[in-house]
Parts: sequence; structure tokens; C-alpha cells
Amino acid sequence: MVKCLENEGVKLVFGYPGAAICPFYDSLYRSAVKHVLVREEQNAAHAASGYARMAGVPGVCVTTSGPGATNLITGIATAYMDSIPLIAVTGQVNQWLLGRDVFQEADITGACASFTKHSYLVKDAEDLPRVFKEAFHIASTGRPGPVLIDVPTDVQKQAVASFSYPQKVQIAGYKPRTQGHAMQIRRAAKAVAAAKRPLLCCGGGVVLAGAREELLAFSGKTGIPVVTTMMGLGMVPMDCPGYLGMIGMYGQENANRAMRDADLIILCGARVGDRAVSDPQQISETTKIIHIDIDPAEIGKNMDVDIPIVGDIRLVLHTLAEETDGSAPKPWVEKVKAEKAAYVPKGAPREGSGFVEPRSFLRALFGRMEPDAVLCADVGQSQIWAANNFRVKEGRFLTSGGLGTMGYALPAAIGAKLAAPNRQVVCVCGDGAFQMSSCELATLRQMGADVKIVLMRNDRLGMVREVQSRSYGGRYAATDLTGGPDFGKLAGAYGIPSEEAAGNADAERAAGRMLGQSGPFLLVCRVDPDEPTL
Repeated sequence: MVKCLENEGVKLVFGYPGAAICPFYDSLYRSAVKHVLVREEQNAAHAASGYARMAGVPGVCVTTSGPGATNLITGIATAYMDSIPLIAVTGQVNQWLLGRDVFQEADITGACASFTKHSYLVKDAEDLPRVFKEAFHIASTGRPGPVLIDVPTDVQKQAVASFSYPQKVQIAGYKPRTQGHAMQIRRAAKAVAAAKRPLLCCGGGVVLAGAREELLAFSGKTGIPVVTTMMGLGMVPMDCPGYLGMIGMYGQENANRAMRDADLIILCGARVGDRAVSDPQQISETTKIIHIDIDPAEIGKNMDVDIPIVGDIRLVLHTLAEETDGSAPKPWVEKVKAEKAAYVPKGAPREGSGFVEPRSFLRALFGRMEPDAVLCADVGQSQIWAANNFRVKEGRFLTSGGLGTMGYALPAAIGAKLAAPNRQVVCVCGDGAFQMSSCELATLRQMGADVKIVLMRNDRLGMVREVQSRSYGGRYAATDLTGGPDFGKLAGAYGIPSEEAAGNADAERAAGRMLGQSGPFLLVCRVDPDEPTL
């Protein structure tokens, strides 16, 4: 198993040991592959996800059987929903004990069947090289995603006559299409040429395909304006003249208006779920839709499509640019740019209130960050505040967009920093989300990872509270977080410096000090419990 990882070029794995995975850990101990000990198994998957998103290779997480494996489930499902390449290795009880409900036994392959690309229960150690080779190939090709490898303890201890790692993969029935259909691309080029109000919509698939340059080249050649989903944030430089902003129920009004008014929308790696387009009927019936995606199952799932193109977005956009002549009509481009220029971001400092106004503070923070910085945003109000005000020119925006997993940001930030040690990494989270993964402050300290944490403290589950206010008559059931810790003292217990701010001016000065020093840091911002998401 360790030799397989070495042959795949794996440098780092995230995990938590137990008896059923000890044979693997004993060999890992003698390997050059570095291990990061998380403090809860779910966070091993989140950290591996952050690593994978920045390294561009599958992240690897390892746990023991039973509760170790089941704790991993939410992290695997999170990666699946966001199409993150992940290899999850779990220990299992001895084969002859399977199905007997023995100590720490759980059918993890069955439990994860609906949110893995594939899973293996290995019954012969001779199969391990093939299984690992296939797993890495499946996880990283086509639409990326997690693959689970469950290995009983007796298989881990089994002697292997000789080790030979396969050079190629042959999997019957698994042949992801990368080249888009030539006729469909020509149809798309004609539709682009005929459009009066064309628009590009960039989703997370553009990030996964590494198609940033192709997207910018196509938009630059045609002059077609660009909007993004939350998962597509960072693919277009924030100061790009043709970038209109983020769409969706929490997006910018001008970007949503452009989606509504366009007569041609080119969806690139976006499934346009309910958060991006809550009602597809909002898109005019006269609007023509071109949908480019590596996964044919995503095309037309949430919106009727006129021209489907299955293939690697990078290759398809390159070919489409070659096939397309002309540029977007000037009146349309001027109209959407004028609407973008007229857009005024919400939120302004309210000095003397005793609270940090989060939206204006985050704009100030992002303005101070390095041009290629990485932002890991957790779920809830902090996610929306961060997404709507993200201004890092060449930066990356990492979040749990599909499953919406609270507690994702801190372990993901650790993984991202270990994958990209020379890039600035900042984590933004609420106090509810932070308390779901605050144990990873120990991992942060142990690894010496230079991750800056901005904690928005309002002592509430803010977004749920808004739903209760709007739809349940203000009956605030189970959303009061009072009784939480003194986060500064908590950070101090781990040897991590911190500051607390109760106003924007204080928060901005503290942010300057935070970004100016090396090593982990926690900045706690006191936020009004009634602060709205939008």
C-alpha cells in the first residue's frame, strides 16, 4: 500500500490511526511519505480536499475501521459534491470476521456507495497495485471525485510474492470523453456568432479542468462578459473589465440580471443548482443554452440545453475559440458593464456600534492580501460575506459549495497551505462552524502551517436564524450559541496568537498585524447578531 502511494508520487497523507490500519501505519513510519495527524477523521478528508484543490493531484486520507471510517463519511460526501479528487484508505476488520458485527466493524463501502466514484474492498494483497492504480486514475480523470479503498487487517499483513506497479490502466466501461464533438462545437460557434446578448457562466468545472487561460482567451477574443457561480470564483481576475460578478440567490444583482437578459448562455462546468439559479424558468424561454461539461449526467440536469458538449472544458474552449469569429455586440457589452459599474456593494462601517461590519471589513482585508492568496470560506453567513466581497486579483476561493459542510474551512486551509507553502492562506468562518473543527488548531500548531483565521463571532447560527425570522415567525429554536469559549484564550492554549476587534478600524489594524507576521494567527471579529447575510 505504501509502495503504491510512493509510485503515485504522493508526498503527504492526512489521517488518524487505529488498530485495523496499524499494519499500514507501521510501513508508513518507514517511508518518506509524510503523515499529517488530524484531530478528527472527518477533517482528514477536508484537509486532503484543500490539498488536492491546490496541488492539482488527488489528496489522500487514511483512517481505521468502524467509527474512524464512518467519521470520514461527511468529508467524502463533501468532496463528491464538489468533484474533488480524493483517495480514502480505510482499515477493516479481518476478512473472516466480516458481517459478524465484531468490534469496530462497519460496512464502509456500502455506506459510501452513493457518494464515491468507485469503491474497493480488497480481499487479496496481490490486487493492491492494480486497485491503487485504478483508484488514482478514476479519482483524477473525467469528473474528479473520491474513491474509497477498504483493506482488511489480514490483507494488510499478507505477504506478497513480488511487487510490480502497473504503468497503464485498463478499466472496462470507463472511458471519459475529453474531446468535444466537432459538429456540436461548430453549432456552438454559429450560435455565438448569431447572439445579440451572449454571456459566459463559469462554474467549478473550469477550476477542476485547469481551464482558466482558455476561458480568459475565449472571453478576450469574443468580448463576451463573464459571470461565475460561487465555485467558479477566482477563475476570472477580479479587476477584469468583462467580469460581472457572482450569480445566484446570494449573488450580485447585476450578474443575475445579465443571466436573465442574455439570449445565449454558455455554461462552462456549472450544474446551475438551486443556489445559482433557483428557478430555471427565470431564464427566458428564448435564451439559447450551450452546456460544456466533462460529465454527461450534469448536462441538462437543472436546465434545458440546446447545444450539449461533452468534453474537457479546456480542450473544448480552445477549439471553440478557434471556430468562433466576431465579437459580442457593443451595446450589450456596454449595458452590462454600466450595470456592473453602478453596483454598490452592501455594508459600511458603523464605528461606535461595538461591532465589526463584516462585508466592508472583508473588502478591506482582501485588499491587503497578496494577489495570489488563497481564501478558505466556511459555510453560512461568513461564506456569503466572503464570496460577495472576494477581491483577490489572482487568488483562489475554496469552500464547500455542494454539500455545505460546516467546519470545512480550517482543515481545508491547512491542506491548502501544505500544498502551496509559498501562497498566503486565510480562513474565514463563523463561530458555529469554527467550533466544529477547532480541535484542528492542534494540527495547525503541530505542522507550523502559516494559516490566518478570521472568526466572525455573533453567538448565533446566523443563516438559520434568518430563515427562522423570515419563515417561522421569529421563533429562534436552537440557534443561540452563547456559552461559547473565549476564542482568544482557546487559541492561546494552543500557543497561537490572537486579537479581538469590536469595530472596523480596530479590525483593519489587527488584520495588518496578522498579515504582517509569520505563523498561524486568530482574529476574532465581534459581529452584530442581527447582521444580515445580504
